Amino acid sequence: MRERLRDARLWVLIAAAVLTCLAIVLPRVKLTREVYDLVAVVDITASMNTRDMTVGGQTVSRIDAAKDTLGRLLADLPCQSRLGLGIFTERRSFLLFNPAEVCENFAPLETAIHELDWRMAWEGDSMVAKGFFHAATIAEDLKADLLFLTDGQEAPPLPAGGTMLPDFEGTPGKVKGLLIGVGGREKVPLAKFDDEGHEVGTYAADEVPQENRTGPPPPDAHLRPGYHPKWAPFGTDPPSGDEHLTSVRTEYLDTVAARIGFGRADLVDQPNLLEEIASHARPRPVAVAVDVRPVPAALALALLVGLYAAPLFARIRTPVRRTHPSAPPVTAAALRT
Repeated sequence: MRERLRDARLWVLIAAAVLTCLAIVLPRVKLTREVYDLVAVVDITASMNTRDMTVGGQTVSRIDAAKDTLGRLLADLPCQSRLGLGIFTERRSFLLFNPAEVCENFAPLETAIHELDWRMAWEGDSMVAKGFFHAATIAEDLKADLLFLTDGQEAPPLPAGGTMLPDFEGTPGKVKGLLIGVGGREKVPLAKFDDEGHEVGTYAADEVPQENRTGPPPPDAHLRPGYHPKWAPFGTDPPSGDEHLTSVRTEYLDTVAARIGFGRADLVDQPNLLEEIASHARPRPVAVAVDVRPVPAALALALLVGLYAAPLFARIRTPVRRTHPSAPPVTAAALRT
């Protein structure tokens, strides 16, 4: 009896039996998990058609990169999180649907993200700051956090060289979330499309507004040729600039996000949004019943497999003896002895 008690195999069988019993009788465990309520608003203006992003090793447009990122985020969000979807163009954001639970509605949410298209835009302007601030008010009404994806290119440019941001009517810090820059760092030409949506080349400098001449002139206007405070407050020469070229406007987006206390991220630096969301959004704790029975069951199975597989592996692994070249060959009879 004592010899049997000293046998390690007996204790392995006892441990496997105990774990099996636990797998049968253990109840579900109540745990607290953090989930998120989010509204994602995607910029669908013309500059988002620029192909300077990479997905799966292929060059894609900014809007396609944004859709791919949201699709991966949808798969990463824990169950009982909620995700709503909206679009931005002109100066307003438009909510397509309220936040819906991500696991029960995964297929329709994934399809809605995939079907986003620049042809859904109702105007050609791109007043990013106004659209972002409007999206923040939508998220506030829904008591959700906001993800706003844009390249940050204002069209037409903001007055006074981009230094005059529009007013934000809400309370800074009341809504949390991320302002996400989409686009490459290098400036590339803006793609041009005809009335039927076919790409027909790129814009030249004289085909794009290089300056916003509404409101007060910039501080250096008096130095411009032909300046007159009443008749030519912006000078007489046509404006010059590089608004026909586009890249992610990182510094501008930093300024806009700071205005209302938002976090910032660029897809070229941080393709995994869930990590950034965890730092800048407001998680909602929920109680979930977790089935832990597979854990002891898996441990019991591992013990049994190890117990019965160990002798088999011991038979398969035969020692290989190294002999000196001058030593006599090893015969079968010698191996038996």
